[in-house]
Amino acid sequence: MMELPVRNRDGQVVGTAEIDEADFGGQVRHEVLRQAILMYEAAKRVGTAATKTRGQVKATRSKPWRQKGTGRARAGFRRSPLWRGGGIVFGPSPRDYRFTMPRKAIRAATRSAYLTKFLADGATIVLDELSIERPRTREIAATLSALGVDRGCLIAIAGHDANLWRSARNIPGVFMKPVADVNAYDLLHRPKLVITRAALDNLVSSMRRREPEKSDQAAPVAENNG
Repeated sequence: MMELPVRNRDGQVVGTAEIDEADFGGQVRHEVLRQAILMYEAAKRVGTAATKTRGQVKATRSKPWRQKGTGRARAGFRRSPLWRGGGIVFGPSPRDYRFTMPRKAIRAATRSAYLTKFLADGATIVLDELSIERPRTREIAATLSALGVDRGCLIAIAGHDANLWRSARNIPGVFMKPVADVNAYDLLHRPKLVITRAALDNLVSSMRRREPEKSDQAAPVAENNG
């Protein structure tokens, strides 16, 4: 069982939050986490690199000189890959680098990413509440400064809040997202996680595994007397 301090917007500790490692898989699954990060990184690749083959190069189709009698090597046409400005052999072509993983593996990677943030010292900051009446970047920046966040962070909130999002979007290195939409790449791409107490409760309830109910009485076994 882990205990994380709960802080207010002034940075003062006002309580603690208990988290069971078993709700997040019990251990960090590094290989699954690595595959998930590769999947998210591959989805961001543009994949527009392209070269022209000799069939796509615009040039004359005639021979540069006759086949024999010149003392030079034989040449077919100027689009040959052996010539400057000719086609490229086995060059890159536009492609899609994306690949998918099973949903269970993606959820396991997300649990492992959360666990790395919880286990690392000072990587997770639990905030008792975060609300704002109208968009004001100054208030969110002051809250992050009081919490000791100076290199950027991921702010996980319980649900979408337009005022909070508009207040945090102009702060360099700060990214805000509802806790239900946070993935493993979001968690590992930022040095710190700032999560509200309501978002943490929603996260734990969604991650908690329900054990199958066991009946108190065993089912009767039919006797076979032959």
